[in-house]
Amino acid sequence: MKTQRFGIEIEITGITRAKAAQIAVEFFGVGARLEHKGGTYDEYRVITQDGRSWKFVSDASILPHKKEYGRIVTADRDYSVELVSPILTYEDIETLQELVRQLRHAGALSDSKYQCGIHIHVDAKKHTPLSLKNLINLMASKEDLLYKSLEIDPARLRYCKKVNENLITTINKKKPKTLEALADIWYSGFGQENRSRHYHNSRYHGLNLHSVFDKGTVEFRLFNGTTHAGKIKAYIQFCLAVSHQAISQKSASARRTYTDNEKYTFRCWMLRLGLIGEEFETCRHHFLASLSGNSAWRNAA
Repeated sequence: MKTQRFGIEIEITGITRAKAAQIAVEFFGVGARLEHKGGTYDEYRVITQDGRSWKFVSDASILPHKKEYGRIVTADRDYSVELVSPILTYEDIETLQELVRQLRHAGALSDSKYQCGIHIHVDAKKHTPLSLKNLINLMASKEDLLYKSLEIDPARLRYCKKVNENLITTINKKKPKTLEALADIWYSGFGQENRSRHYHNSRYHGLNLHSVFDKGTVEFRLFNGTTHAGKIKAYIQFCLAVSHQAISQKSASARRTYTDNEKYTFRCWMLRLGLIGEEFETCRHHFLASLSGNSAWRNAA
């Protein structure tokens, strides 16, 4: 699980792109430099001593706001900020968390009411058509509980729809052996839309495989925006765990899970994903907090 590389996109407002980039270059310190690339997305880029780039770009979906005289008020597009990380490893999570804390201390806001979300990309290099089928089935089987756990804002659901039922049926019937065959199934139902489009309409699912074919990553688009560093770490750990499980298993069922004890059922699933022990205690806490039931007892009174 921990050997998988990933990237993250965090949508924020409350501060400008210029300020966010300045905070980042100061945070990374010696050897870091700031470049204003401009362009369509008014890109600011912070290049660290190891050569990696952290980008701060505009995102049209964000509702920009700022704090003024103790009140949150609407703001101009300079306050629309998407932080795009470079390729990261598990050891980079603490650095990411501290950067997010610095942005929050400077006034950054990230919440679904500002149409902010978090997208996590996991390197698809180790995935095969079989493991991607497993991933679709794993997500489908628990997605009702998962969406409740994450309290996904209804206004964001059009950007992170649940797994397409036709996709589930077809992929399990045809069992594609190549990525090309899997892509044919993924894009079916989208007419003549060019598959090479970055903003292809098939991407707007909680589990986005268009990203696999477009840039070689599995994208998870499920998460409401937040500047809570602990939640962000939990989201990353979950994505890495479910991706690893899909790669490791020989098969997975898409059968939906129904339960009268949500906490217990979801906790058991997290343990099967490898999110067990003290290291992942906070991860389990964040994912179970919004579910009903008792996490310790299957038939608790």
